[in-house]
Amino acid sequence: MKQSRREFLIKSGSALTMTALGSQMRHFGLMTAMAQQATDAKTSPAVPNDYRALVCIFLVGGNDGNNSVIPVHSDANISNYAKYSALRMPQGLAFQQNVPLPFPVPRMSNLLYAFHPAFGVGTYNNGLYDLWLQNKMAIAMNVGTLIKPTTRAQILQVGHPLPYNMYSHSDQAAQHQIGRSDRQTSAGWGGLLADLRTLPDNPQASIPMITSVSGAQFFTAGQSTVPLAIAPAPIGLNEVLNPQGYDSTADSQAQYAAFNSLRSHDLNSDIVKAASHITNQSVSINGQLQSFQEITVAFPNSNIGNQLKQVARLIKKRSELNVNRQIFYCQINGFDTHNLQHPNQSLLLSQMSQAMRALYDEMVVQGLSDKVTQFTMSDFSRTMNPAGIGSGVGSDHAWGNCQFVVGGGVTGADFFGINTSNGTPHPTLVLDGPDDADFGTGARGRWIPTSSVEQYAATLARWFGLPEANFINVFPKISNFSNTNLGFMRPA
Repeated sequence: MKQSRREFLIKSGSALTMTALGSQMRHFGLMTAMAQQATDAKTSPAVPNDYRALVCIFLVGGNDGNNSVIPVHSDANISNYAKYSALRMPQGLAFQQNVPLPFPVPRMSNLLYAFHPAFGVGTYNNGLYDLWLQNKMAIAMNVGTLIKPTTRAQILQVGHPLPYNMYSHSDQAAQHQIGRSDRQTSAGWGGLLADLRTLPDNPQASIPMITSVSGAQFFTAGQSTVPLAIAPAPIGLNEVLNPQGYDSTADSQAQYAAFNSLRSHDLNSDIVKAASHITNQSVSINGQLQSFQEITVAFPNSNIGNQLKQVARLIKKRSELNVNRQIFYCQINGFDTHNLQHPNQSLLLSQMSQAMRALYDEMVVQGLSDKVTQFTMSDFSRTMNPAGIGSGVGSDHAWGNCQFVVGGGVTGADFFGINTSNGTPHPTLVLDGPDDADFGTGARGRWIPTSSVEQYAATLARWFGLPEANFINVFPKISNFSNTNLGFMRPA
């Protein structure tokens, strides 16, 4: 009988779709000393006590930052449109100077830049471009994986630490989500942030602090946190954790009753006990989600649109769920544009722009526009030197990239980051130049990051409510970087 009970619990647990919540089953209930540290830090005046949420949108494959933010000025002393065009136009990857969406106000000593035109297309109030014009969007420039600050000369120095497996999709994506680049770990910075803030911020919450709308991810895994994983819209919140395989018939209901009864037995096995505990959590959360009030704003019917729509629904139910802090993970695939970059990146950036704008507009309706911050991450940028030529032109894996932060909590529409060799955060667009990680005639234009993932993430985590004393618990290598605040978020 014991074997059959185990099998029944495992199969039923899988049917409940709670295996996603249990992807980090081994950590369930293992509260660490970090939680006590966070509780002790609660008295710090720098820790906000209002509702706040972080929404990560991961651009899977490596978004090309070189065509996302484009210099359109003519200043000969700084990387300008002529340099951009000379490096990309012959192969067909550059935009004409009048095509990108211009920043109406010059930045960085009267220099003019522009967004990829996809930031302003569609019916969603001109997407993110309009939010830039409203000072609700910031650019974190030249961000990438680093172990410590790195110059071009140091790349050639024996013993200078560099991120492992440079230009590898899986490794670089993992390092963005983990928040360190010196070694592999199983916990992400979103999950570790939830470890620290759950007890002080969400002590009576009915759901975990962190939710993925795109399956199990490094970003959502913590040491004590078990993330919630739910399906995107159009599935309703009342259906995302419903037990599968049961209906209203008498036999089916009897089986469901037996399943509920068995969850309290045969707990001598750690695996079965953990599965039973997680399933109990699933059943409890499912009950909490059976009623929800639909959101107001219409979202685009794209994959990322449906993910962010589900995020908006869960945020709207925050009071009933007793949550004061939430972290979300979403992703949009397809940015590995080795060819056909123009049509593919345009489609993906348009979908991203419209979906992020819809979430911002819904937060305005909910009165939370300054309490919910959306931010992007991506594996890496793309090479400045194109791959291929003509209509199928693309680009290859690179390094430093621009990231986008959206919400009423940003300090304004501007570039943020650590200066490159030219005195601005925007890199020098010269192959084999002072900001290129490549050398010699084969240089492709892989810009060396001047701001680390840790610095970018720490800026967001500080706004979320993580005391600086606890940064080391989330970002173990943060002490390698003197500046832990890139300045794009308003003070707590």
